[in-house]
Amino acid sequence: MARGQLLLVIYRTGPLLQKHLNHMWSFLNDAFIDEEKAVLHCTDLSIQRGYAVFDFFKVVDSVPVFLDDHLDRFYYSAEETRLEVGYPKDEMKRIILELLDKNNSRDTGVRITATGGYSVDGYQLAKPNLLISLQPFSIPTPEQLSKGITLMSYEHQRQLPHIKTIDYLMAIWLQPLLKQSGADDILYHQERMVSECPRSNFFIVTAEKKIITPASNVLKGVIRKKLIEVARQEFEVEERDLSIEEIKTANEAFITSTTKTILPVRQIDEHTFEAPNKIALHLRNQLLHLQAVE
Repeated sequence: MARGQLLLVIYRTGPLLQKHLNHMWSFLNDAFIDEEKAVLHCTDLSIQRGYAVFDFFKVVDSVPVFLDDHLDRFYYSAEETRLEVGYPKDEMKRIILELLDKNNSRDTGVRITATGGYSVDGYQLAKPNLLISLQPFSIPTPEQLSKGITLMSYEHQRQLPHIKTIDYLMAIWLQPLLKQSGADDILYHQERMVSECPRSNFFIVTAEKKIITPASNVLKGVIRKKLIEVARQEFEVEERDLSIEEIKTANEAFITSTTKTILPVRQIDEHTFEAPNKIALHLRNQLLHLQAVE
């Protein structure tokens, strides 16, 4: 297998930022180097055409959370977009762990990106560039967990929804409208069938305590997968098409993602969920326990 270029960029936050500003490590083409020297040329297809895939996972107390699942999805995304990663999974793990150790990173986010490479004409695929960067992440606030968030529905369908690409054009374009509406996030739908939020999967809990999540035209998140596994030990779970009208009859709604784990939803457009978020928060605790033991 031909090797791609491997680039790891470290971002440090908090009180140690200034102290370590000149001592941050990156990994580029088999060598740990100063972060400022870890750069990509403007001919890369990620810049020219937005052609790249990525994955993101948390590191908690020096332990990568659900790393195998995230790497499986990353390699799948790369294969589906005809990008050759260039490193086997075991070697990728070794590099990630060594990078965390060199930067003394106990709690951080890790982003892995494979780009279309340095194209000769700005259109044809080239030798991929493989980048891994450490970056901070935020978790839901106690208020968000207790009260839930609000979603604004919007009709849109992402390209190649089963692949985790860097294409967030619509989500970013909608930010001014989102702020104007006062909502916290967007819920995509197509012809009244719900799919997902830009960075999260969507679930409802019915009056019969059945858990339902959209099955079509969505990115199947790692936390979505883990949630379904955990929930099926106590509840009936369905992966199927879900309409906006059906959401209005639900007792609860919530979203899942790597950083949010599970976050309750209290309102979608004008509809408010009356029931407490007992099942959502119960499942959140179950997932946090699973995260701690794996």
